Amino acid sequence: MFITFEGIEGTGKSTQITRVKEYFEAQGKEVFLTLEPGGSRVGQELRKMLLHVDNSDLTPITELFLYLADRAQHIAQVIRPALDAGKVVLCDRFADSTIVYQGYGRGLDTTVLRQLNEVAVDGMWPDLTIVLDINPEIGLKRAMLRNLEDGKAKEEGRFEAEHISFHNRIREGYLTWAAINRDRISVANADGTPEEVFERIQTIIDGHLDR
Repeated sequence: MFITFEGIEGTGKSTQITRVKEYFEAQGKEVFLTLEPGGSRVGQELRKMLLHVDNSDLTPITELFLYLADRAQHIAQVIRPALDAGKVVLCDRFADSTIVYQGYGRGLDTTVLRQLNEVAVDGMWPDLTIVLDINPEIGLKRAMLRNLEDGKAKEEGRFEAEHISFHNRIREGYLTWAAINRDRISVANADGTPEEVFERIQTIIDGHLDR
């Protein structure tokens, strides 16, 4: 199974992915965690370019193709081999991030973005995508505090430096995109304790498995 996690900055994806990993492992499944950008060796270099605050001059098209390159390499070298080995793959961000951030956020054509992602993912769309939803002002404060605590305010703070209007567009974009793709994407309220949020995610996963 291939499950991806999406949402604006500061929704707690990393925390919840760890909990989901433990949930599957308790069922005897082997789980592999990965992320975008940066899930492959080449992707780690692309991540530095994409997230560093000094690269605020990246054009939307340049940004787009860097993400697509990261994804193509990630699929070929990391995700597909893990799935072929029978592992449950949990990924922090994937193709939906590009459609939402570069489409609803940057204003690029979402139809074209979907087509380009079809090439990058090479048929490997997630079985389930969970969007963690929260008020952008709350999420942004969380993300900025996290980057400061981790010492990554510059290295990984490019999107956190965007105006709040950008983050509002991203949130609305996720909700719109989830409504269009209800068969694959579910939205979970990320406002609450980690335990409360995980219970909502577990309900979504169990429902998907029952189907």
